Amino acid sequence: MFIYGSLGAAIVGLIFVFMFGQGSSGATIIGALICAAGAFGTFVFWKYGYILVPLITERSRIILKMDGGYEVPAAEDVIVKQMENGVYYASVFLGIKIFESATEKATEENVAYNEFFERAVSNLKYVTKISYMLYVEDIGEKRKQIEAKRAEAQLRLARERDKTDADVLKIDKYEREVAHWDLQLNKLIKGVKPMGVIAYAMTTAASLSKEGAMASAKAQANELMTVLANALNVEVKWLKGDEMMKCFEWERFFPTTPQELEEATI
Repeated sequence: MFIYGSLGAAIVGLIFVFMFGQGSSGATIIGALICAAGAFGTFVFWKYGYILVPLITERSRIILKMDGGYEVPAAEDVIVKQMENGVYYASVFLGIKIFESATEKATEENVAYNEFFERAVSNLKYVTKISYMLYVEDIGEKRKQIEAKRAEAQLRLARERDKTDADVLKIDKYEREVAHWDLQLNKLIKGVKPMGVIAYAMTTAASLSKEGAMASAKAQANELMTVLANALNVEVKWLKGDEMMKCFEWERFFPTTPQELEEATI
């Protein structure tokens, strides 16, 4: 809606220039400004809508109601539904960014990895769902993407190292990213077909009040973020807005082709 609204403003501004701009420089300037603002808004909402829309809805206190009785609060960071018995259920989605594959580890490392993960998850007092979607990627296009991401990671690492107050944790994170992309590139060079992985976690809480269900789900999500990040050695982030809605949709239907899945996660 925000994209279409901005695009409409750009078209209106363009029409205004053609209709009234010929005999008036003021009308031309006004129309050009409207057109430029609309074009800029279209690009910004298309590129960064997943960040901007939740901020706008949160400040305007807009609540999204969907089919099936589901609601998305203004912050767009949780999905809520009231069941027939009056109990509210709230769900939070977390994105999981994996840097290392099990095939890249020795057998002993995988055994220790699984044991540590089981111990960490056994401390959770609630049900957690972790979903993986797998697909074979196009080798030519994948190589370009890997080279670009490796260059970005190397640049972030170099900038952090050049700082006088460099963050050791960030350096370690960027080093792991560079090592990850180096490994992926070497595997492509050797002819190994790349596997794409989209992973996310879901946690749900229930309460007699909407606020209670939301608060419990968010508390569980915060705990789950720490557990998954430490146990799986991955980067975990809270999904909001469009990213959250994609995961919610994937709980019912998911993309059927690699291209469709990649486009959904760009």
